[in-house]
This record gives sequence, structure tokens and C-alpha cells, in this order.
Amino acid sequence: MVEVLEGEGVYLRLREFLDRLPGGFPATESGVEIRLLKRLFTPEEAALAMQLRLFPEPARVIAKRCGMEEGEAAEKLEGMARKGLLLRVLGGRERFYLATHFVVGIYEFHLNDIDREMAEMFEEYIDHAGRTLPRQYRVVPVGAAVPDGSRVAPYDRARELVSRYGDIAVAPCICRKEKSLLGEDCSRPRETCLTFGVGAQLYVENGLGRRIDAGEALAVLDRAEEAGLVLLATNARDIVNICCCCSCCCGVLRALKLEGRPADRMRSSYYAEVDPGKCDLCGTCLERCQMEALREEDGSMRVDLDRCIGCGLCVPTCPTGAITLAAKDVSPAPYANYFHNLAGIARERGLPFGKMSPMMRLVRIPVFLRVLPYLYKTGMVTPVVNLLAKRGWV
Repeated sequence: MVEVLEGEGVYLRLREFLDRLPGGFPATESGVEIRLLKRLFTPEEAALAMQLRLFPEPARVIAKRCGMEEGEAAEKLEGMARKGLLLRVLGGRERFYLATHFVVGIYEFHLNDIDREMAEMFEEYIDHAGRTLPRQYRVVPVGAAVPDGSRVAPYDRARELVSRYGDIAVAPCICRKEKSLLGEDCSRPRETCLTFGVGAQLYVENGLGRRIDAGEALAVLDRAEEAGLVLLATNARDIVNICCCCSCCCGVLRALKLEGRPADRMRSSYYAEVDPGKCDLCGTCLERCQMEALREEDGSMRVDLDRCIGCGLCVPTCPTGAITLAAKDVSPAPYANYFHNLAGIARERGLPFGKMSPMMRLVRIPVFLRVLPYLYKTGMVTPVVNLLAKRGWV
């Protein structure tokens, strides 16, 4: 059976477990992270969560490892999935479970039950969580900032990204909900978080969002552009989500804005530039910029390239057409998929899962999930995953 420690012991071990995942979960002097874990997990759930891996496994495999009956394990795992304490993915008709980060993951999955107390704890913790958040995202320019016919990679065209997916969901922004609970309401649209593929499946099954078609998803992007929201997508070519963010609420942008050089911390293919001969100093761009990357200098607006993250919000509303986006000379392509991105973050942090990066690069998640049940039926997957787990790779 899974060992359940008494008192704070199980939560201290869970914190260490979550910190070994690519997204990290560092300790704080105040211990707010332990208070959060106590609020979210029962001791039994905490103990079971630490038995999960960064590889999807069926309940029967997890049950055998934990010394539990398969039915009992399936019930507990499904309950934890509904509570947003782990990831659940579907392979055909079978359910598979794996560990997930605190952010992005557990925090976002508590959209429906966050209250003021939880919001206050999240707010206290966000300064620590913000260190690894930018690595999970990249900036995609708003559609109107990218001229038709220009040579732009598909992964930098938000509308083209959205149109590739048949399974899409939209959900309210938990960051704006959190700020509202704290009495710091934001006037921008709430229902702006888009999820795709396995992300959309999980959001719909857990009642976090509603399924929409590509047309409505494109309308969400249009409203986001009008409201001056930055598009933050999964740092991968095969995306899981696009968040429409503001720097007054979003944990990622808030962390970036405090940086001296936000452009160095956020993946982006572009930067804004101003034609001084066309600029009439109307100031519209100042109101749109979320990173305070624009300033008046020598009779024209100038772009601070250390702060510009290439979101393009300043481009479509410039009345004189003085601002355009320019491609960076060197801009690394996004990772292949969500797990390739996690492996890249793990490699940067010196974690063992980083060694899985070459393998993760080859994975096509929809295909992988379709064949996953058959891989387990062969009996060959579990020994391999167990071997990788002994090395700390999954």
C-alpha cells in the first residue's frame, strides 16, 4: 500500500516531488506552498500523487505499483482528476493518468472552486512560481500585426494555429477571477482561455470550459486583440492552449514586467519598431503596451528592445501606421509538442527528465494517445517506463 505520512511530512515530500517536475515548486520562507497543498490535497491524495510519473499510465498499472486494488485505484485517480490534482488523458476509450505541475496545471484546474482564501495564497506564491512560467509559453503576435502575404511561420499565425484543431474549448481566465476575488477587478473580457486537443478534452470533462468551434475561437482572438490582450501560446508547434493575457492579472506577464529585460525571458519571433517620420506622438501605443516598452525620445516614440516581447498590440491601433513588427535575426523555433517543451525546461534546470528531450521531440501526441492502449497490451511498455523511472527520467 502507498505509505501515508502523518502531519506535514506528506506535504513536505509532495512539495519536493512537485519541485522535481519541470515546472518546479520551490519552497518559500513563509511556507505558503505547504498551506496550499494542505488546502488542495488530502494526505491520501498527496501520497498517491507522488506515485505518478510524467508518462501516462492506466489505473491498473498504478494500482499494482501501489499495492492497491484496481477498482480502488481507478476511483481515487478519477476523483483526483476531477479535482484538478493530476492530468487525465484519453487513449481510445481508456483513461490514463500522469503527474502535472502546480503551475501551469493544478492552479488552473481549480478555476471552479477558487475562493478568496485560496486566491490570497496563490497571490502570495506567484512571485516564486513566476521564475519558470515564461519558459512554458511563447508570444504569438495578434493577427492584425502580421500583414497578409508576409513570410511568417505557421506557428506565429494565431488564426492559423487555431484553425488546425477540431477539438477546442474556451474557459474563463483564472487570473482575472483571482484578482476579482481580491477586489482588484479587471475590465477586460473574462472568457478568453483557449485549449486544444487533450487540453480541451480535460477542460470539458471537468466542467472548466465549454466546447466551441474554430469560428468562435477566432472570435475570442478578435475580442482579445480589441481589448489589448497578449497572446501567450504553448511554447510548441503542437499547442495545448492560448491564453489572452494582461499584465495587471496574468502571473506570467506580471513576473515578466518586473524583469529588467523581459525580451530575454520570453520566446518571441518579433519586435516592434517605429518609423520616426510617421509618428505623431499620439500615445495610443503607450496604452496598449503591456511591458512598458515604449517611450518618447527625440520627438518620436521609441521601442526599448530589452522590454519588447513582440506581441504586436501596438501595431494595428497606430493611426499613422508608424509601428510595424520586425523579425528577429535569431529566433529559436518552438518545441515540437507539450512534452518536448517540458523536457527542454527540465534540461535547463538540470533535471533528469531533460534527457528525454530527443525522444519527446519525435512524439505526435494525438497519434501517441491512439496507440497507447495497444502499447500497454503488448506488456512491453511498463518495464521500459519502470526502467526510466528508476533513472528519474519520467
